[in-house]
Amino acid sequence: MYDDPIAAAFGDLAADLFTTDPDLVAGFAHDESRLTERALPAGVLSPRSTHDVADMARRAHAHGVPLVARGAGSGLSGAANAPAGSVVLRTHRLAAILEVDAAERLAVVQPGVVTADLRAVAREAGLFYPPDPGSVAISTVGGNVATDAGGMCCVKYGVTGDYVLGLEVVLADGTVVRTGRRTAKGVAGYDLTSLFVGSEGTLGIITEITVRLLPAPAAAAQTLVATFPDLASAGRVVAAIAASGTAVSMLEIMDRVTLRAVDARTGMGFDPDTAAMVLAQADDQAAATTVAALALLCADGGATDVATSEDPDEAELLLEARRQALPALEALGDWLLDDVCVPRTRIVDLLEGVEAIAAAASLTIGVFGHAGDGNMHPTVIYDQSDPASRAAASRAFDAITRLALDLGGTITGEHGVGRLKTSWLAHELDPAALALQRRIKDALDPTGILNPGAVLAAD
Repeated sequence: MYDDPIAAAFGDLAADLFTTDPDLVAGFAHDESRLTERALPAGVLSPRSTHDVADMARRAHAHGVPLVARGAGSGLSGAANAPAGSVVLRTHRLAAILEVDAAERLAVVQPGVVTADLRAVAREAGLFYPPDPGSVAISTVGGNVATDAGGMCCVKYGVTGDYVLGLEVVLADGTVVRTGRRTAKGVAGYDLTSLFVGSEGTLGIITEITVRLLPAPAAAAQTLVATFPDLASAGRVVAAIAASGTAVSMLEIMDRVTLRAVDARTGMGFDPDTAAMVLAQADDQAAATTVAALALLCADGGATDVATSEDPDEAELLLEARRQALPALEALGDWLLDDVCVPRTRIVDLLEGVEAIAAAASLTIGVFGHAGDGNMHPTVIYDQSDPASRAAASRAFDAITRLALDLGGTITGEHGVGRLKTSWLAHELDPAALALQRRIKDALDPTGILNPGAVLAAD
C-alpha cells in the first residue's frame, strides 16, 4: 500500500497522532545544542498514552524507522536532534501527575510533566522534590531522567537519578516493561531502573516515572555571596568548604567573564576587577551557624567582600546573578556550552586552563557551574556566520573537554553525551566498557531504531 517505510509505519494514524506537515515538523528538528548534527525529521508523533507509544514503537520497529523521543527540547547535547529519515516522538501529551503519596513520600508522573510543576505539587503536600536543573521552569521530568540531570542543589541532594524509584519503559519492539519499586528499599534482580536513567532515549522510551520525595526543609535557606580578587583564592575556599564537610545545599562559582556579562545584562554593579564569585546556601536547622562558618572561611581565604542573608527575597536577589549566567553569556554572541566535571580540588586548574585556552584561541570563554561537585560549564562565545570562528570554537571546546579528562574528570556531568560528545566517549571509557555498552544497546534495540547516533558513535 505504501512505498516508503514511514508512510507504511504511520500513514494510517489519526492526524492528531502523526503529522508530516513541514511547518510543524521543522520545530522539532533539534534541541538547544550547538555544532551538532541534525536534519528535518520526516514526521512527528504525539502519543496520548503508553498504549500509543507501544503501538508506535512496534510500527517503527517493524519498518526500520528511526525513532527519537523528545521532551521540551531544552537539552544541550543534541540528544533530541533528529537524524535524516527519523520520526520524533513528543511526550508533551503525557503530562499528568498521576499520584502523590505523602505517607510513602513518592510521586508517580508521566514524562511530559514540567519539573517545576512537580516541585510545586510536592511543596503543596509538604514535601520536596530536590532536582533543580537550570531549565527547571521548562524542562520535563522525562528529559531530566533521560540525561540524569543535575542542578544547583546537587552538592547536598544529588541528581535526578537519586530520586527515581521505578520506571515504565517502552522498548524498541513495543514491549512495555516496569522496573524498580515503590518501597524505600529493594534489590530484587539487576538494577534496570538505573540502566535507563541517563540512557538518552537509546534503550527505551520512558512513559511513567516513580520518584522519591523528601520532607520539606525545616528552615529557611541562608545564603552567602563572596567575591575574590583571583581564581586561586576562590578555588582554595571551595576546596576548604568541601574538605570541612560543611552541610551546604548549594555551592556555585562564576568567573570574571561571566560576572562582567551578568553585570552588563542586569546592572548589579559588580566590581569589574572581581576574578570570581562564590555563592552558597544552607537549608537545615543549623543554617545560620553553617553560613557564619562559611563567611569566616571566605574571609580567611582572601575574599574581597562577603555578604549573607536569611531573608528569602534577599536571597533570591543574591542568587539571581547565578541564574543569569547563561542568558548573560548568550547575549555576547553565538555560544557553545560545555559540561565537564572535575575533582573539586582541581576546579582552579580547570578555570585557569580555560583562561589559557581562550587566550590561545582569541575567544571569549566564560565559566560558571556547580563548585560543590566540580561540575563546570565553560561557555565559548563565537560567530556562527564565520567558518574560522566556528572552527576555533570547536577546537576550544575539544581542548576544554581534554583538559577535564587530564584533570581526572569526566566529559559530561549532567547534560549527557548526546550527539555532541559521542567521539569523546571512547577517550573516557576503556575498550571493554565501551564494548559492553554496545552489547547492551544491541540487546535492547537490535535493529538500532532508538535515537541512532546518540551516545554511542557508529562503528
